[in-house]
Amino acid sequence: MGKKRVLVTGGAGFLGSHLCERLLAQGCEVLCVDNFFTGSKNNLLPFLNNPFFELIRHDVCQPLHVEVDEIYNLACPASPIHYQFDPVQTIKTSIEGAINMLTLAKELKDVKIFQASTSEVYGDPHEHPQKESYWGNVNPTGLRSCYDESKRCAETLFFDYKRQYGIPIKVARIFNTYGPNMHPNDGRVVSNFIVQALRGEPITIYGDGSQTRSFCYVDDLIDAFLLFMATDQSITGPMNLGNPVEFHMLALAELVLKLTGSSSQLIFKPLPSDDPKQRRPDITLAQTTLNWQPKISLEEGLLRTIQYFREALAVAPQRSL
Repeated sequence: MGKKRVLVTGGAGFLGSHLCERLLAQGCEVLCVDNFFTGSKNNLLPFLNNPFFELIRHDVCQPLHVEVDEIYNLACPASPIHYQFDPVQTIKTSIEGAINMLTLAKELKDVKIFQASTSEVYGDPHEHPQKESYWGNVNPTGLRSCYDESKRCAETLFFDYKRQYGIPIKVARIFNTYGPNMHPNDGRVVSNFIVQALRGEPITIYGDGSQTRSFCYVDDLIDAFLLFMATDQSITGPMNLGNPVEFHMLALAELVLKLTGSSSQLIFKPLPSDDPKQRRPDITLAQTTLNWQPKISLEEGLLRTIQYFREALAVAPQRSL
């Protein structure tokens, strides 16, 4: 038997680059596909010269014909700044990308395909924490709906391809994740706070800081991806993957200030439209099915992420006053 050949779409992105690195470490041959809209070759530098790593510049909105044993479909802008920049293209990436990757899986026969869905399918939830059985509360015409609704549609496509063609699918609903390789200008709260703190700029809190999120360190999430993909065909998801420990935005900002030693001030701005007030996964399904739960604390994960951004931004440590 030769090496398992794995396709990762969006492989130059934040999550994709970590997944590529882990798959290579496991002895897989990795085919990374990215159009570099939000992905970066810098994320791939540690293994760009690995003979078992192959990079193709390609947009998943176009069909792809390659020979692989597994597919991870991660291609899609995942932060509001990026997915709202070109909302029509975001929708196409989620939906046409899903169709093209599912078509490839169908052509290859019995190839497992993993869909990186999102907690955004729950919208601004009325149920807390969110279980996979919750259908969500999504505004279909709002600024965020290009992402939320196209990801919901992609889930529908995955389950219909399974029902109609027997495609072995794995659908993961990913909650807030952070860590090295995040885009410094992606507008996500962890990268925003860290970059602002390291630069000594005011830290922007939207609303009064009472809204909550749960933050999963990227290594924990990639563990879950691999465990989920290794399950038999009866385990399809959708499965929540994230950290069930909830944090207020204000507490997160204060922790970032403490860990960076920054003297940045906090400033408050109005809450964006359709921004969820609470977001926390119920991960009972992942715990019972995969025997998985996050191990890395927020403080430990933030320290690693701060170190990454210090190097990426070449910012010297600040002394606390």
